Amino acid sequence: MFTVPSPLSDPPFDLVVCGGGVFGLSLGYRALKSGLKVAVLEKDRIGAGASGGLLGALMPHMPARWNAKKEFQYQSLKGMADHIAGLEEATGLPTGYARCGRILPLTSEDKLIHHRERAQESRLRWSPQATGFTYEVEPAGRRSDWLSPSAAPFGLVYETLAARLSPRAYLAALAAYISAHGQLLEGADALAFDEQTGQVRLASGGTIAAGAFVYANGYAAFAQLSDLTGETIGRGEKGQALILEGSGLEGRPAIYCDGLYVVPHDNGTVAVGSTSERHATDTAVDPAATKELLTRAIRFCPALEGRAIQEEWAGVRPRCHKRDPMIGRLPGTRRTYAALGGFKISFGIAHLIADALVCEIVGTEPAIALPETFRPSHHFGVERVEADAHR
Repeated sequence: MFTVPSPLSDPPFDLVVCGGGVFGLSLGYRALKSGLKVAVLEKDRIGAGASGGLLGALMPHMPARWNAKKEFQYQSLKGMADHIAGLEEATGLPTGYARCGRILPLTSEDKLIHHRERAQESRLRWSPQATGFTYEVEPAGRRSDWLSPSAAPFGLVYETLAARLSPRAYLAALAAYISAHGQLLEGADALAFDEQTGQVRLASGGTIAAGAFVYANGYAAFAQLSDLTGETIGRGEKGQALILEGSGLEGRPAIYCDGLYVVPHDNGTVAVGSTSERHATDTAVDPAATKELLTRAIRFCPALEGRAIQEEWAGVRPRCHKRDPMIGRLPGTRRTYAALGGFKISFGIAHLIADALVCEIVGTEPAIALPETFRPSHHFGVERVEADAHR
């Protein structure tokens, strides 16, 4: 556990971040590297929420119908290796990162035609001659030692931009850097930020002085933002995953099939996930869901047959009603920000999200600008939508 004495030493802080998941820790890391005095507060423990899962899939959107969101994610994944190298060098801790690639089975002639078109567009969007990132359609029967041929009767796609990491190892490295260079407190529940006094109010009854405050505490923040703004812009969505013993499968590409990912890791395990329960917010593991996950995965990946389950996990991911993440200063505020709703792509974009938000806070230009659909103005006010259940 990464803890510091309470009250925190040497306030006030330039920035206080609420949340010890991947967005909150990435913000703390980036802000410290920019020279700010930073405190990261976590209600429970680092990675207690959705970020503490098992999968670690860093998967790109398809290179078709290109838009600003896909470009942002592409740039983030493209720069991930350098970001990871800097973090691992600074902390001496591994993150389990590798550019593993991904297999997508093709189950119909229509999908074959469609993905040939995507492969063509990838040559424009991914610049393979410069980057080495390829997206190729391969004939049926290829990679049959890993993907069942029956799952891909019309061939498969193999792309090399996809990567993976160990979520918990990555969070631990970010947390270690923040502990060494800033302040990181577990068991600190931040309730609200008073811009007039510059005080962050804690559930314990104490306060912390801050120049700016960021909500990065996952789906729990949606209720807090509703109290602050009068609008509910997102909800939680439960997901479930598992880890299998995976000796001998290290180095194989990830597979996405039947709505599931199979992701081998370099520690001799394979992650399988995840389910989506749109209106569930409990974190209890459902044994029936675990059985279904494994049955579906073995169907297209027979090498998983007979491998022992090492861990089952369930968590609640934050999902904005407008689907895209919401990053930036909240409406009607001067020093209160949010970084929420990455849903299934949080780990792949968190470091670039952090760069953009820290630059917004200090008034500089980010390496890559946020898409307009990531801005609070896209989620609040005239642009708002009702929850999916009421649409």
